[in-house]
Amino acid sequence: MKKLMASAGKLAAVLVLLLAAGGVLSPRQARAASGSGVVNVNTATQAQLQLLPGVGQSRARAIIEYRRDKRFSSADDLLQVKGIGRALLEKLRPLVVTSGKTTLVAPERKSRTRKTGG
Repeated sequence: MKKLMASAGKLAAVLVLLLAAGGVLSPRQARAASGSGVVNVNTATQAQLQLLPGVGQSRARAIIEYRRDKRFSSADDLLQVKGIGRALLEKLRPLVVTSGKTTLVAPERKSRTRKTGG
């Protein structure tokens, strides 16, 4: 049963991606359907920022440092942060917002169980 549920979850994720790629779903709708969430770059903690792909401690600190002086008004403002270029921005764009709550959570870790011979 667990394998069936895991397969169904993977299938649902693939369908969401296909619908998004085909223009049926907007990026925001695709995120909502996949349950991945978003990060508000104006209010997120360092730990929350580090959930973003390509954002480690130093980039998260750079984002926080930037927003001490100026709020982000759009995702494009991330280009003003040291270490964030166009390629990374495009990866981040569907996951970042400048208002509202941060809803992105760390992916659930699968527990590894050892099979014992028996």
